[in-house]
Amino acid sequence: MPASPLVVYTYKSCDACRKAAKWLAAQGLAFEERPIRETPPTIAELRTMLGHLDGERRRLCNTSGGDYREQKIGDVIDTLSEADFLARLAANGNLVKRPFLLRASPPLGLVGFKEIEWAGALR
Repeated sequence: MPASPLVVYTYKSCDACRKAAKWLAAQGLAFEERPIRETPPTIAELRTMLGHLDGERRRLCNTSGGDYREQKIGDVIDTLSEADFLARLAANGNLVKRPFLLRASPPLGLVGFKEIEWAGALR
């Protein structure tokens, strides 16, 4: 059974996102690229990714972003309900770690671009 399509959320000014898209293309891997600021991942996609990250909320967040700091997400990340946490991220793509790659089948979720990690996961 062929793998389902890759969906990759990126930001055009993000070096890691550009590197990830270039690397995927060089590997001959088809993917759908979505702009993370204009169309953030859905709550369902964020919940799926959180599962791939063993529930580690900080790994799902763009902790170096201005919106993360301004909203003081780091101060409340552990006290928010999962629903509230995911709703905040779904409402503001700047809060989400990028690039953000999901594949439904076989299940895969990756955030941030580390070539070795992506190569191992996508072979």
